[in-house]
Amino acid sequence: MNSAILPRVAPFALFMACVGLEEGGRFLIERGLLPLDQQDLQYLYPLKIAAVALLLLRFARHYTELEPKQLANLRHLALSVGCGVMVFLLWIPLDIRLNPLGITGGFNPLLFQEGTERILMIAARLAGAVLVVPLMEELFWRSFFIRYLIAQDFSQVEIGRTTRSAFLITALLFGLEHNFFIAGVMAGCAYNFLLHATRSIIHCVLAHAVTNLLLGLYVLTTQQWQFW
Repeated sequence: MNSAILPRVAPFALFMACVGLEEGGRFLIERGLLPLDQQDLQYLYPLKIAAVALLLLRFARHYTELEPKQLANLRHLALSVGCGVMVFLLWIPLDIRLNPLGITGGFNPLLFQEGTERILMIAARLAGAVLVVPLMEELFWRSFFIRYLIAQDFSQVEIGRTTRSAFLITALLFGLEHNFFIAGVMAGCAYNFLLHATRSIIHCVLAHAVTNLLLGLYVLTTQQWQFW
C-alpha cells in the first residue's frame, strides 16, 4: 500500500466505523435487543471525535498539503469563506432526507441535564463539526480520493487537478455520507469547485469549517436538531 494512503484514509475510516456502531446500536435499541436509551448513544460522539483527532495528530507530519501560508492569498480566502457561507445557505432549503445508507443522525442537547453536562456536549459537538470533521473529510475526499480516482499513485497528482468522472463520483459519495443526500452532493460539488479554483486543501478545510460553524449556530438558535 502507498504509505501516503493510510494517514488520509484511517481517520475517515475510524469515523465511519463509529457511525456504523451508532447506527447498529440504534437498530438494536429500537428492537429491544440492547438495554440502553437512544440518548445514551449521544455520548459516543465526544469519544468518536477525540479518537479521530488523536489519529489526525498521530499522522500530522504526513499532511504536507496543508499549507497555512496559502491562507495569505486574500482572493482565495474570500472565495473560501464565501463558498462556506453559500453551502450553508443552500443546505437549509435542501433538507430532503434522502439517504440510501439510512443514517438518521440528529443531536438534541436539550435531552441532557441542564448545566455542565449540556454545555460540554454542545461544545464537543461544535468542536467536532468545526475543527475535526472538516479536516478529516477534506484530507480524505479532496486530498486522497479525488486524486486516487485519477491515478492509484495519487500523491503524484497535483492538488486541484480533477476529471469529470472524479469530480462527479466524489460529490455523489460525499452526499451519501450525509443525512441529507441532495444537500451533501451540492456541498461536495461546491468544495470540489473550490479545490479546482484554489488548488488548496487548506482552503477547502476552511470553507467546510465555515459551513459547519454556521450550521451549528443555526441549529442552536432555531432548535432544528435534525440538521445535527
